[in-house]
Amino acid sequence: MTAVDIALETPEALVERMARAGRAAQRELARLSDSDKSAALHAAAQALRDAEGDILAANARDLAAGEANGLTKAMLDRLRLDPGRLAGIADAVDQVARLPDPVGQVIDTVDRPNGLKLARVRVPIGLIGIIYESRPNVTADAAALCLRSGNAVLLRGGSEAVHSNRAIHAALVEGLKAAGAPADAIQLVPTQDRAVVGAMLTAAGFIDMIVPRGGKSLVARVQDDARVPVLAHLDGICHTYIHSAADPDMASAIALNAKMRRTGICGAMETLLLDAQFPKSSAVLAALLDSGCELRGDQRARAIDPRVLPAGANDWDTEYLDAILSVAVVDGLDGALEHIERHSSHHTDAIVTEDTAAAQRFLDEVDSAIVMVNASTQFADGGEFGLGAEIGIATGRLHARGPVALEGLTTYKWQVRGTGQVRP
Repeated sequence: MTAVDIALETPEALVERMARAGRAAQRELARLSDSDKSAALHAAAQALRDAEGDILAANARDLAAGEANGLTKAMLDRLRLDPGRLAGIADAVDQVARLPDPVGQVIDTVDRPNGLKLARVRVPIGLIGIIYESRPNVTADAAALCLRSGNAVLLRGGSEAVHSNRAIHAALVEGLKAAGAPADAIQLVPTQDRAVVGAMLTAAGFIDMIVPRGGKSLVARVQDDARVPVLAHLDGICHTYIHSAADPDMASAIALNAKMRRTGICGAMETLLLDAQFPKSSAVLAALLDSGCELRGDQRARAIDPRVLPAGANDWDTEYLDAILSVAVVDGLDGALEHIERHSSHHTDAIVTEDTAAAQRFLDEVDSAIVMVNASTQFADGGEFGLGAEIGIATGRLHARGPVALEGLTTYKWQVRGTGQVRP
């Protein structure tokens, strides 16, 4: 279709047309072998490398527009690409290509007394819609994970990264075509009309699952308006609790990394909990303050270091995505568990301690998708978990939880083999 034809198309008609094409491509994917899908992704990764100049030029346009429109430092950091980051995106696609194909995996089998043989077998979900904001890497990550797991994908990126997304998508499609894979398995919505998002959310029967990647307002809208199943997390309010038995050097290093390595990712620590009996709290706070982090604390935290600003009631429930951190002093493990239960978004929470009993209790009682002992919350990432690129972190309790990669993009069906049985 021409640009004029697309402009005249209603959002609902556009989504239906693209969804039908995606579902047809998904049926073609079902006929490809494991090695065929892997080869298509390796070709896509190479196409990304070959298109480096075009992609970085497109990204420069987005960055210039973002700066002119007043995007925050955190948003600009998410948007920015450079040769190293683009190489990492291509490498992640290659890594997904090398992962075991989950499709066709037999989960379990049962032999019934009547001779029926039952098996639960992994199958693709179908057509997945990804609605995301300023991270252009999501275009490649989502495409790779969906294709490797036998799904087609309909991508709707944010206006902040429109040129970057189009350049990345064009390279991916070139790779698929070169490898003989269906190009419509990876589609990018060609308009930034916000009404298309609403059309995707109500496209039951065409889109099988929606995955939102973005800020709180986007995810909340998707969860409120969707008539299609949603896989999402709303906030990344991640805690690190420094237990009384924590190693002081480890505590400082983990706290500093958890907050300051990259402040704009969902696994960044947003609240630091200091045990009242931990003897080196001042050193932990000093390391953060000296690194340029603004601290907002309760009265006991402010008593440790006068540079700590007073925390407001909303600070404990805020995902800053910036060099800002809320700090509270708690009375033992019970106090930490109570605070986390009240304020955690159930994304990622960590304890630093040398007490194995305290560590195990933390693992058992914190109801988050990812619970850590003696590690930075910045490890909350599919790549770091050995899953390849991730499509997101799911904080719900159904279907998938934590980093969602290949297995999380499959469902299963029962296969039943008989020898002529009829039910009495």
